[in-house]
Amino acid sequence: MAASASSVVLLFLLILTLLLVGSTVVTADEGAFVGVNIGTDLSDMPNPTQVVALLKSQNIRHIRLYNADRGMLVALANSGIQNVVAHYPATNITAIAVGYDVLTSIPNAAPVLVNALKFIHSALAASNLDGQIKVSTPLSSSLILDPFPPSNAFFNKSLSTVLVPMLSFLQTTGSYLMLNVYPYYDYMQSNGLILLDYALFKPLPSNKEAVDPNTLLHYTNVFDAAVDAAYFAMLYLNFTNVPVVVTESGWPSKGDSNEPDATMDNANTYNSNLIRHILNNTGTPKHPGIAVSTYIYELYNEDAKSGPLSEKNWGLFDQNGRPIYILHLTGSGSVLANDTTNQTYCTAREDADLKMLQAALDWACGAGKVDCSSLMQGEPCYEPDTVAAHATYAFDTYYHQTGKAPGSCDFNGVAAVTTMDPSHDTCLFNRSQQQHRDKWNIE
Repeated sequence: MAASASSVVLLFLLILTLLLVGSTVVTADEGAFVGVNIGTDLSDMPNPTQVVALLKSQNIRHIRLYNADRGMLVALANSGIQNVVAHYPATNITAIAVGYDVLTSIPNAAPVLVNALKFIHSALAASNLDGQIKVSTPLSSSLILDPFPPSNAFFNKSLSTVLVPMLSFLQTTGSYLMLNVYPYYDYMQSNGLILLDYALFKPLPSNKEAVDPNTLLHYTNVFDAAVDAAYFAMLYLNFTNVPVVVTESGWPSKGDSNEPDATMDNANTYNSNLIRHILNNTGTPKHPGIAVSTYIYELYNEDAKSGPLSEKNWGLFDQNGRPIYILHLTGSGSVLANDTTNQTYCTAREDADLKMLQAALDWACGAGKVDCSSLMQGEPCYEPDTVAAHATYAFDTYYHQTGKAPGSCDFNGVAAVTTMDPSHDTCLFNRSQQQHRDKWNIE
């Protein structure tokens, strides 16, 4: 049946509001990945080259973009980072997400959503790209009603006329259900029924675990329960072969006075535990060992966002690439390398007062007992001959000499910890120096 004029307009709008998602279809034997979302509501957004440099330094190979910024797409080309763009194959295309929470944010577009998915898939098929690039649409977990116990979960029945053909499309094309899961909001809206430790993946005594009375499966965290609720909701509609990929999950590090649990410690705990949980291929109680790849929300704090303070503070890094907190991920591989102390550096702040910076540099090279001979003219770290560059070398050397002790990267507020290696040309900083020695077996 031909689409009405209004449907054509809506379809066109949906296509224009494509989200770009870097991900791959993951099966049980491939293992899960952790990616990140990259929003751009920053007062001083890093340029694309800086963004890609940060991604590489953190070994982040899967990203999700909210717009098709050409500069970013060009910067990502041949970087090895998986992304969805019209720049294929230089940039690794893996999936296209149509819209953003369409069924909850613009419900009037629901009738044309499936047609939009099919339209894009047909265009990919015409170019023989449908095998490499999957098409889906992110859904809010709020569409799943009666989510606990998970075995009782079902999708909002008023949306069945959209969800059934959508799931059929996903199953037929080998795509996956994109789901946004936010235990923070579940916890905040539970009126005390959800324990904070349960939301944060913290260990629970057996008597505090949530038990599904129908399946007798034990749940130790909100995240797993939400993912299994999605699987059971699909089963309710007779779909059993559509995997789940979590397109957004995270925890804010700061909030307003009525958001007391939006703290740096809780954000660190949630994201560290989530990343470890995903990379360990733990799976969920319903599907143990089955990969649930997840995109952390988000790479940067978006300080230009409107709304409550928490909306501006979901990021892992500030706009200068400095970690908001150091993730606790020892033993979880190299992804998001701001987790380990041997991959952090101490650098001069860009906004530091020049006189204070010079005073701190003088102290480091004097009373601080830093060997600053590499900063002399003709030596490897003389160039660039600026106070900031020389201070960064001295600060970082002192930081490592003290074993990265608390407070060793402050220098009266003109220094900060970063995961970006400040090495350049022949001037190798602590970790790079060690890698150089290891490569050439230098003692």
